Amino acid sequence: MIEHLMLIDDNDIDHTLYRRLIDKSGLVENVHCFTMATDALEYLKERVHPKIDVILLDINMPRMNGFEFLDEATRLFGSDFARITVVMLTTSLSEQDRVRADRYEVVRDYIHKPLELSHLEQMDAMLNDG
Repeated sequence: MIEHLMLIDDNDIDHTLYRRLIDKSGLVENVHCFTMATDALEYLKERVHPKIDVILLDINMPRMNGFEFLDEATRLFGSDFARITVVMLTTSLSEQDRVRADRYEVVRDYIHKPLELSHLEQMDAMLNDG
């Protein structure tokens, strides 16, 4: 079971679809949704917030993209952030984006949209095996 999953994606339609899938899956207890990476960072900066197990992170977003989010979160939270499982969830077909994502220790997977039940099952297995 994934206790706390954070979804960071600027697409409201994706939020609706993914939230419905996540709720139906029965694999996630709590979902924290953000359309802006800057808002997600502010949430993580709060002294009191639940421990986030998985972050589904889009690459292409306004103001702060997924890579900028990873850089800033790593700078701010260091080894605490490295304990979170980050899954890049993107429409990007760029091999450069995949290679860049692989450079981050915290990124455990790189998934092309749309999110599917099998992806959630893999994330749940990753958490329970690790």
